[in-house]
Amino acid sequence: MNRDDALEPTDAAELLRGVHARLLPLAALTPELSGAMRYARVVADGLVFAYALDGPTSVRILTDRDVEVAGLQELGRAAYANLMRVPAEYAEVVTEEGARLHSVYGDSHFVAAKALFLSEAARQVTGEPLPDAGALVVVPSRHNLVFHPIGDGSVADAVNALAAYALGAHEDSGRGALSPQVYWWHAGALTSLTVFDEQTRTFSLRPPPQLLAMMKGLVRLDGAGRIATRTADKAPDLGELASSIAESAGRCDRDPAALGGAFGAAVALAHARCAEDPDAAGIDTWDAWATAVQLGSALFVGAQPQQCHLGGERTAQLPATPADPPADARAWLDALYLAVVCRQTDRIDRLCRVPPARLREDDSVDAYVLHWVDTLQTYFSRRSMDEVVEKLLATMESSMPEGLTHAPKDFVNRIDYQPVALFHRLVSGDPNAFAETLTEALAEHSGYWSGSAAPRARLALGPLAMASMAYERGFPVDAEHPCLPAHLLDGKRIEDIPESGDPA
Repeated sequence: MNRDDALEPTDAAELLRGVHARLLPLAALTPELSGAMRYARVVADGLVFAYALDGPTSVRILTDRDVEVAGLQELGRAAYANLMRVPAEYAEVVTEEGARLHSVYGDSHFVAAKALFLSEAARQVTGEPLPDAGALVVVPSRHNLVFHPIGDGSVADAVNALAAYALGAHEDSGRGALSPQVYWWHAGALTSLTVFDEQTRTFSLRPPPQLLAMMKGLVRLDGAGRIATRTADKAPDLGELASSIAESAGRCDRDPAALGGAFGAAVALAHARCAEDPDAAGIDTWDAWATAVQLGSALFVGAQPQQCHLGGERTAQLPATPADPPADARAWLDALYLAVVCRQTDRIDRLCRVPPARLREDDSVDAYVLHWVDTLQTYFSRRSMDEVVEKLLATMESSMPEGLTHAPKDFVNRIDYQPVALFHRLVSGDPNAFAETLTEALAEHSGYWSGSAAPRARLALGPLAMASMAYERGFPVDAEHPCLPAHLLDGKRIEDIPESGDPA
């Protein structure tokens, strides 16, 4: 007997025992069926939510009459509980580009309906909750769903992989076909990313603005190694980083974009050196930090030709570079933090003359990042403290969770906001409050990066910059914390760094 054959109406107890939430393709909701199922609703483009009774030999879609018999609220609670008990197989698939896809599948007609409650379904199979940004998900047939948690830069590859899979699997699903579209599950709702062009009869992907903003933010954060991901499980090879810096720096005159890559690798090398030299006592560690300072300054304010030391006998030759700052607000913050730690007053002054309008062109960051840049430029330009406080308040207010559109809340709270909190205590002139906030910031840093071998896991750059400023002011700062290299904090490792001068 076909499992979709009709069942006779039954009593409330049996309805509650067998009812499940189910997804149907919109095309299945004929006018006749729609008239008998006024409770059913469209939950996303092409998908209809309904209740179905799972019997011994068949499945029957429930009608309004059934809902009246069992009660809408009671039916809803039972349908959810029964759906979550539906057995399913689980597999994790990693694409060639490194995106992790989670596949849930089984014989039941109700497996795909778990996408309605994806947060709980994901927790069941992976043991972890979904990120605040939610997940991408496809339901090509009633027997399976595939999802990708939106937590790192691999989301850009995942959306394409899911689109290709959903289209092929939907075409092969026969009677059980559900939808070829890619959906965004967020805060309990499903939103389609797939757009069908009636004229060309083709599909394309068009993420809504909110999702597109998060994707841009995650790709930029992940590409710069700023967020904790499952891929950061191996410490970088210091020799490879040094070679990358030398190669990228050497072609800056032919490829101006290479300087950004060289600076990113130099920041990674400076962090990674501290894993082997926690106090930053060695010359190779200092060379890495000095090189990062040189390249960061050159990236944003230009430089004359100069030599950068990479450790041992290895050097990089940086050609003359014009002042052509990129629209990369977080890279600017790195360059400033490095200059602050290494007590490079002149470089700090030049960095603070980078046009704010240029940095505001960075569409991969939340508003608080740009307010924070504005705060620091105002402070180091020695403008009035009233103006500094005004801009600091704007930074703090715009960093509240409800204002975030690009960066994960966990990253913002535990990493990105911590220098702001420390700066607040610093300009307030309260050494005790600064010490308490520094302890909290370093605890958050260690907790966020726990178990990661990523370069940024080893050292808290923003808090180190704020602690260096506090040290210069005479605040008591604990120099024993492993995330604060003692000889950078107290300035004892600081040596001369060749000045970049004005660009040619």
